[in-house]
Amino acid sequence: MTSAALEILGLGLGILGWVGVILACGLPMWQVSAFIDVNIVVAQTIWEGLWMNCVVQSTGQMQCKVYDSILALPAEVQAGRALTVIVALLGLVALMVTVVGAQCTNCIQPGKMKSRIVIAGGAIYILCGVLVLVPLCWFANIVISDFYDPTVPPSQKREMGAALYIGWAATALLLFGGCLICCCSCSQRDETSFPVKYSAPRRPTSNGEYDKKNYV
Repeated sequence: MTSAALEILGLGLGILGWVGVILACGLPMWQVSAFIDVNIVVAQTIWEGLWMNCVVQSTGQMQCKVYDSILALPAEVQAGRALTVIVALLGLVALMVTVVGAQCTNCIQPGKMKSRIVIAGGAIYILCGVLVLVPLCWFANIVISDFYDPTVPPSQKREMGAALYIGWAATALLLFGGCLICCCSCSQRDETSFPVKYSAPRRPTSNGEYDKKNYV
């Protein structure tokens, strides 16, 4: 019963991480304007994401524009698009696989096959966490490198946006949820791999002594 509860907890964490990846993918705040030196007081803030960039005025008005050309985008943006979309699709696959093999469902009879299916679902969640970590760290490295590069003008310096932090939190949920699902399924398989065997009680013979067959 405890393993089933932990399995449900891992599935819930995986779903939250999957939703977080989708949210981070759609948000335009992967990089934001850095207010340093002469840019401490500005009239607008620039947000740059995977699909669009937005300009937020000091009055609260916001204008967003979708990128015109895909091929003209930097390599990190193209990789971020591809990997986040792949993770969104894999997360849906992991959800269906885990639900099919979960202990709380009756889609498959309990046994080794059911445990292996759940382990496969947990492994897909872990793979999702690893894949989405690539564009997040890539973007963060570029932002930090440009921020401390003296050759980059202050007006072009950027800071890490909220989408990166949401993505890192989603990565942690995916990894932890996937590991929890795999561990619970492995422990359940170990428990069912060694069935308890009971020996028949010894029966006395007609003369009051135990049959010699009981000792063989």
